[in-house]
Amino acid sequence: MAIEKVKEYFRQYGMEGRVQEFSVSSATVELAAEALHCEPCRIAKTLSFLADGHAILIVMAGDAKIDNGKYKGRFGTKAKMLTPDEVEALVGHGVGGVCPFAVRDGVSVYLDESLKRFQTVFPACGSSSSAIELSIEELEKYSCSVSWVDVGKGWKE
Repeated sequence: MAIEKVKEYFRQYGMEGRVQEFSVSSATVELAAEALHCEPCRIAKTLSFLADGHAILIVMAGDAKIDNGKYKGRFGTKAKMLTPDEVEALVGHGVGGVCPFAVRDGVSVYLDESLKRFQTVFPACGSSSSAIELSIEELEKYSCSVSWVDVGKGWKE
């Protein structure tokens, strides 16, 4: 189970106890915000795409959407989201629990600028009923992100 892989990943940093599990679903931004009693924008959703034949993850604020023009400008290709089967096979987490932790080798993680306006955010932890609260610095460190990107829209307006 992916949540166990994520807990094991955080165990090496003594942080597995910070992983929260819920008795309700947190599979969508809205459901996660309800479970965590926070604003939807503070949910750090992880979107999965195929670029240059491999999976990439973009972690962005819950109120941001992918800007296709910015995405193509950054990655040189049209934004093509992975199918649920591809997500599981290429990333190692199922839809609703995709996160930037304990992912398969070869997966590149990018953090979107939309997250920088918050002190802490809540990414999932490998299941559709889990999350962890991390500072932006912690998210950057533990997600092993490649870089920050600006590929979002809708959150600045």
